[in-house]
Amino acid sequence: MERNTAQKVYKWIMLILIIIIITSMITAFATYQYITNNGGILGYQKSDSIDGLEHTLSKFRTELEEKYIGEINDEELIDGALKGYISALGDPYTTYYTKEEMDEIMTETEGNYVGIGIYMTIDTEKNAILVVEPIQNSPAEEAGILPGDLIIKVNGEEFSGEELDQAANKIKGEAGTKVTLEILRNEETKTIELTRRKVEISHITTKVLENSIGYIAISDFEGECANEFKTKYEELEKKNIKKLIIDIRNNGGGIVDEATEIADFITEKNSVLLITKDKNENEAITKSKNKPIINMPVVLLINEYSASASEILAGALKDNQKATLIGTKTYGKGVIQELQRLSDGSGLKITTNEYYTPNKNVINKVGIEPDIKVELPAELQLQTEIPEDKDTQLQKAIEKLKEMN
Repeated sequence: MERNTAQKVYKWIMLILIIIIITSMITAFATYQYITNNGGILGYQKSDSIDGLEHTLSKFRTELEEKYIGEINDEELIDGALKGYISALGDPYTTYYTKEEMDEIMTETEGNYVGIGIYMTIDTEKNAILVVEPIQNSPAEEAGILPGDLIIKVNGEEFSGEELDQAANKIKGEAGTKVTLEILRNEETKTIELTRRKVEISHITTKVLENSIGYIAISDFEGECANEFKTKYEELEKKNIKKLIIDIRNNGGGIVDEATEIADFITEKNSVLLITKDKNENEAITKSKNKPIINMPVVLLINEYSASASEILAGALKDNQKATLIGTKTYGKGVIQELQRLSDGSGLKITTNEYYTPNKNVINKVGIEPDIKVELPAELQLQTEIPEDKDTQLQKAIEKLKEMN
């Protein structure tokens, strides 16, 4: 009797399980049919076409209006959609800028900047925001931020390298307000609070060293840099310098034309300065237009944070044998961006060309090797102001120039 009862219970359990499975299958099939026939849950199907994207966004907008409990800001939604659309390219240098961001970019280019005073780029290997250099006499320098630091968080919000522009916007702000950065330095995390203020940006600093050696440091290649370089060089020339050191260590780049114009001051007329190729492999060659104004031995100081336009200058002088490069291998950013301001004031920065040295050497993700490799002592790499007598790269440049006529 007990055996018969157990068998009946077993049969009932199996029957119930079969009914559940069949019901689930029917439900899944009906749901699939509904989604397929109605173009998806929201009544659309994802499309690879622009028209399909517009249709999808329209459907999303309708759903948000009907159901979303928060406030809808169309301008922010559109800016967010455009940023996402461009960032999906996977190119860290191609970026959409809002009108406010473009206004800030133009202000910085003109040398007027309110913030903490810091040059940043993308560490592509770590997908992190890399500090190239704090600006002299800026809140960043005074707070002890150093080249090579990685900015991990801004006001508690985490940012990756590909989010450099968003992080930069968070770092900027009105004079007198505060911002908190979390940085990573040699596997140690530090939290630093800074007060924003107006920072005066000077592209060029100069001095006269021993043995009538002139020294010019270029912090970036932004607007009017080449004109400032020419003026500062002529001032040094009046002090009877006989040899020249140009320092582009920790220079993250800037405007290509500023770098090639400075190369023009040093190279012979009609020398090849830069070779670029677009997406169709069309080649453009930039040549020097004038006779050189600098006719003396030149040493160019470079390091791993010399990037972009810095590498254009380094490649032009090295391949034309117009300077001896001393230091460490450069960063390796060999692509050029074109910045367009749109009719509504927003902007689009697009990677349009890859560039090569005059000898057609690849720079992107490779960098430029120095003629003489000299490392800074490890303890000095964590300093922004290095005493001349302890700066091994500078001392090697002086030693090299003493050997040259």
